[in-house]
Amino acid sequence: MPEETTKRAVAAPVANRAKVSAIVTTFNEEQNIAGCIESLLWCDEIFVVDSFSTDRTPEICAGYPKVRFLQRTYYGSASQKNWAMDQVANDWILIFDADERCTPVLQREIENLLATGATADAYTIRRRVYFLGKLIRFSGWQHDQVVRLVRQGTARYPNRRVHADMVTRGPAPLLKNPMEHYMTDALDEYVRRIEKYSFWGASQQWRDGKRSGILEIWGRSAWRFFRTYVLQFGVFDGMHGLVFCMLQSYGTYLKWSLLWSWHVNAARGIQPNLPIFDDAETTWRGLEQATGTGSE
Repeated sequence: MPEETTKRAVAAPVANRAKVSAIVTTFNEEQNIAGCIESLLWCDEIFVVDSFSTDRTPEICAGYPKVRFLQRTYYGSASQKNWAMDQVANDWILIFDADERCTPVLQREIENLLATGATADAYTIRRRVYFLGKLIRFSGWQHDQVVRLVRQGTARYPNRRVHADMVTRGPAPLLKNPMEHYMTDALDEYVRRIEKYSFWGASQQWRDGKRSGILEIWGRSAWRFFRTYVLQFGVFDGMHGLVFCMLQSYGTYLKWSLLWSWHVNAARGIQPNLPIFDDAETTWRGLEQATGTGSE
């Protein structure tokens, strides 16, 4: 992974382009946040929404005059990003996670698009994914793309705790150049993240009234590995691909096993301890006009 503290030269902004507000959501991202901010310094505003980090994330953000830093209780990625979109100053919004980077060529493409006049209200960006320092060329990630550049008021995330897909009012064309996604440099950290996402996913399924059995626990887990490792060519990513695909299968297994166990315990009078959800109507407003979708 590139050295995150190295300052990157920022090109002069393209003349007469529409202004852009960048949104970055964080929690204990001291290893990533500087690199992300550096890649977004060309934006007119950088709004960091932090979930009360206990590491040096707030201190690092304070070192960038362009960054507006606020803290908010974490109700899930969708809630954080919807809330942040309502706080920014400009009509165009670019959304990044702390472990993602805007490359210079993507920056220039976005700026030229906004200078010549965007024909759509939302745009999709491909992600180039790195796992333990290696570019993952297959394993399902060759198709990874997310809606991240949107015009204010034309897109929203749905009310889901995890893996919410951006909903847009119209089509979201795919930009030519990808962003970079440095998924993890430490396997133990990534395993903890998978366990956290599995817990959140199970919580969403419980909240939605779903149940789990052998088809979900065994069937979905086995299918996840077969699909990513065989059908989506994870085998060609070598040992990185094998470990990565097995971890995805483990996450699926854990999510549906948790849901199963909660129903078992509920029959015994024991309710699960779920995370908090954001049920404020203002967070989810605007979805009724939306017609299209794109990945988180």
